[in-house]
Amino acid sequence: MNLETLRTYCLSFPYVAENVQWDEHLVFRIALAGPKIKGKRSTAPQGKIFCIANLRPEGACVSFKCTPETFAELVELPDIAPAAYLARSHWVSLEQWDALNNEDMREHVRHSYDIVWLKLPKSTRERLANPAKKNATKSASRTKTKKPKRRS
Repeated sequence: MNLETLRTYCLSFPYVAENVQWDEHLVFRIALAGPKIKGKRSTAPQGKIFCIANLRPEGACVSFKCTPETFAELVELPDIAPAAYLARSHWVSLEQWDALNNEDMREHVRHSYDIVWLKLPKSTRERLANPAKKNATKSASRTKTKKPKRRS
C-alpha cells in the first residue's frame, strides 16, 4: 500500500474528511459539524481522527488506532511501534509501508474507523446518518409556541 491507495481507501468510508495538519501529516477523520462560535461556524477541522499518514519520507508512514489486544500483537512485529503521543490510546505507527500486507493494512484501518465510529455519541452517529432528520427537527421546534412564564 502507498499514500495514494491509503487516501482512496480512507475516503471511501462514510462521513470521512481529510486535511493536512501539523504541517506534514494527512489526517483522516470522521467529520462532524463544527460548533458555532458567536454566530459563525468554526473553521478548525472537526471530527475524530482514525488514521494519520506522514507526507514526509522520513519517520512513521502511517498510524492508526487499534484494540489493546491488537496493539500488543502489532508492536511485536518488525517496523511497527507504539505511536508517539498516542500509544496510551492504543495507536500504532508503521515505519514502512510494507510492514503489513495490503489486505492486513485495509483490515486494520477499517477496524480503526469502526472503533472511532462506535465511540461517537449515539446522537452524533444518528445526526451524521440522517442529516435531513436533524433539519426537520430544528424547523419543527421553531414552530412551537412558548408557554408564558408564571409570575409568583
